[in-house]
Amino acid sequence: MKDDISQPLVSIVTPSYNQAEFLEDTIKSVLAQDYPSIEYLIIDGGSTDSSIDIINKYSSELAWWVSEPDKGQASAINKGMSRAKGKIVAWLNSDDIYLPGAVSEAVQLFQSNPQAGLVFGNAVTIDADGRPIKELVFPDWNFEDLIGFRIICQPAVFMRGSLFKQVAGLDLNLHFMLDHHLWIRIANLAPIKHASSMWAAARHHEAAKNVTQSAAFGRETLEVLEWMQSQPELAQIVARNKRQVFAGAYRLNARYLLDDGFYGPALRSYAKAFVNQPVYTARHWHRILYALLGIIGLRNLDNLYFKYQDANRPDLSNRPSLEGWPGLCLELNE
Repeated sequence: MKDDISQPLVSIVTPSYNQAEFLEDTIKSVLAQDYPSIEYLIIDGGSTDSSIDIINKYSSELAWWVSEPDKGQASAINKGMSRAKGKIVAWLNSDDIYLPGAVSEAVQLFQSNPQAGLVFGNAVTIDADGRPIKELVFPDWNFEDLIGFRIICQPAVFMRGSLFKQVAGLDLNLHFMLDHHLWIRIANLAPIKHASSMWAAARHHEAAKNVTQSAAFGRETLEVLEWMQSQPELAQIVARNKRQVFAGAYRLNARYLLDDGFYGPALRSYAKAFVNQPVYTARHWHRILYALLGIIGLRNLDNLYFKYQDANRPDLSNRPSLEGWPGLCLELNE
């Protein structure tokens, strides 16, 4: 593996546990990247499905892999990163995929922005069958945006390996907002930079944490807010931007509560966000309305949402580079 100024080594870590249904597409999406200097590590938590057979199938193309019990996602990622040699690092969960050219473009963005500590691209959410759900297009957010709980899409993020180590990696006490907590610590040390192209697909399916445990994401959002207030340097920034930060935290908490069907708590959290930043919160009127309808007992809200979602899926079939890409299905009407 080459590691020079023009083509620095990029280390990709995939944490996995009983994700055989999606794991092979994840692996293929890494191995199909056009960047020539990648080391790929897979950290399996002791899967009991066919994951090990899939990993063995590609073992000759991996820098390292292991299957053993661990203490969760953060532990697995930190374990992989402790062996990673890349100047640039990232992790890709075993149900997500990279899109064509993602790694090459991330490296180019680092090279054109040598002060950047973290770069991120746009993404698309996909369902269990790989059909696109929604495009996630981000502005060129900065450190203060992250402090205000502007959320970027984790699989579309790459970091300097030295900074990951400098901040001591992921916090083992976090299980849901662990990525955003990491972005804040890295962005506190170096600028972040956005690319306008699409780098990753994040899969939403019935077993995913962001589907089965949405409320826990909201709870950890408020824990991250408390943590920021306990850090002297961050606390000063929070104090200067208090309304923006608190509105962002409460809005995000409300969204996750709503996704888990906690309509009353979600509406109360939206009210707290509105008190801090009315105009910003009002942009989410459709979610606030959804919470109100849930409180008064209207049924079949989920069915209405899914119908709306199906009617508004992005059409990616006009992008030749995505045709036949592992894990993606561009035929919306199948």
